[in-house]
Amino acid sequence: QVQLMESGGGLVQPGGSLRLSCAASGSIFSINLMGWYRQAPGKQRELVATMTSGGSTNYADSVKGRFTISRDNAKNTVYLKMDSLKPEDTAVYYCNADVRRAAWVPYGTNYWGQGTQVTVSS
Repeated sequence: QVQLMESGGGLVQPGGSLRLSCAASGSIFSINLMGWYRQAPGKQRELVATMTSGGSTNYADSVKGRFTISRDNAKNTVYLKMDSLKPEDTAVYYCNADVRRAAWVPYGTNYWGQGTQVTVSS
């Protein structure tokens, strides 16, 4: 099995910063895509940012220029640095990973973390 453990959420004032971390553990051969999604109350889950093992990134338009995704492939960990936070960034943030569990398994399996709450409020 594979587990994703998020940390770093909390309450922050508008304009502030937070850094989320997500560490993957368990039966892992490689991870291609890792990233972050979020879900605000009453809304659908949406992509925030993703990053391939090769370093290619994809950001939602709403966070471009404010959020930065990064990875430590050796630690199977992905980070999300969030700057200039706005109240509309308030949501539960979920880590996601496409994990190849063994060398002889040619495809990845998608996993989700439990989520971490980010609240932006004065």
